[in-house]
Amino acid sequence: MALVSINPATGAVVGEYEEMSDGDIESVLASTDAAASIWRTTSFAERARHMHRAAVILKDRANDYARLMAEEMGKPLAQGKAEAEKCAWVCDYYAEHAEQFLARENIATDASKSFVDFRPIGTVLAVMPWNFPFWQVFRFLAPALMAGNTGVLKHASNVSGCALAIEQIIRDAGFPDHVFRTLLASSRRMHSVIASPYIKAVTLTGSTPAGQAVAAAAGNMLKKTVLELGGSDPYIILDDADIELAAKTCTISRLINSGQSCIAAKRFIAVDAIRDQFTERFTELMRSKTMGDPLAGSFDLGPQARTDLRDDLHKQVEHSVERGARLLLGGTIPAGNGAFYPPTVLADVRKGMAAYDEELFGPVAAIIPARDEEEAIRIANDTNFGLGAAVFTQDTQRGERIAAEHLEAGSCFVNALVKSDPRLPFGGIKESGYGRELASFGIREFVNIKTVYIQ
Repeated sequence: MALVSINPATGAVVGEYEEMSDGDIESVLASTDAAASIWRTTSFAERARHMHRAAVILKDRANDYARLMAEEMGKPLAQGKAEAEKCAWVCDYYAEHAEQFLARENIATDASKSFVDFRPIGTVLAVMPWNFPFWQVFRFLAPALMAGNTGVLKHASNVSGCALAIEQIIRDAGFPDHVFRTLLASSRRMHSVIASPYIKAVTLTGSTPAGQAVAAAAGNMLKKTVLELGGSDPYIILDDADIELAAKTCTISRLINSGQSCIAAKRFIAVDAIRDQFTERFTELMRSKTMGDPLAGSFDLGPQARTDLRDDLHKQVEHSVERGARLLLGGTIPAGNGAFYPPTVLADVRKGMAAYDEELFGPVAAIIPARDEEEAIRIANDTNFGLGAAVFTQDTQRGERIAAEHLEAGSCFVNALVKSDPRLPFGGIKESGYGRELASFGIREFVNIKTVYIQ
């Protein structure tokens, strides 16, 4: 069986990759396990030397990787280049800070000496999605390898070219053979991979159902997991918000990666006092954005990654309109080839509509009315997800209080769009997953936090 990459802007096949046999997979897993026993003994300095080299390669080839992302999943070229450069940042960050994050911690006890050590656990399996085909991988890869672990990647089937390109980066950066490998295999075969004694832990970024399946398989084998799943991020616009700042920020966040981001703004909760003003300006900005084939020009949006995903998104819009949402912009499938869907704005969205209850993974914005701050917070938390959230107010103390004390999400921002940053922990609660990536918290997820006690 072949894994096929299709350009979502044109429908053309851009790559076909033969799926690995069971024997091939077993060989890869055995090789990474053998490499782990050697890699764990290397110094942080040696690991950092290779990781810094990976960063250089990412920056030098950023335009090439941007084109590859555009071909396989439709990302606008400027965004693809920025993604590659962000991957370089996370490589440099962990190369510079991993030794500090994993330094021995001496603890005063009744013993003559006691301390906590942080040691690698072996091979970590990463099951990754197509929407940020480089960043999602390097977000796991950089800390895992700097901690002394090895990694195996099962990438989304439609971005196999990106998966192999990442493996080549690690090879070209001088890492030892088999420290990081790619599995060309379908999702249905991951249960047996997770069960393999060579795999010590699993990290997944993807949908909530995918996370539930992986967590169940890993839990059955008593293997740790970190899950970053879906999101329906609320952005609250309060009565004292800077409307221009809020509208611009909300537009950028809703349309980044053509709307296909777990931490994109999805639900816009505007209080009565400013809702009409915000809605008007936000809709104007959404209308101004351009859409087209990333390889044919400079556009704000590319296509959706697949036509079936585009069609599912359109059904959510239709469902919401049928139940009383007002369609202010977009909401129609364009004629012609490609999995395109235009910037779309729905107003008067309420509970019971798909745009309120479900994640909208595409360029569709749901504006939800709220009387005041209290009701806006209640609506923001009225979701099964808990990945990111934001609040807009010119009273920063008010915003800090709401973000820190009241919003139920792993990342809460004030007067800014939710984004990941290597210096800050990233992850969710509720059905958005558990565990953390990035910062010191991320590198400590997949290590043995070992107590040593000497009488």
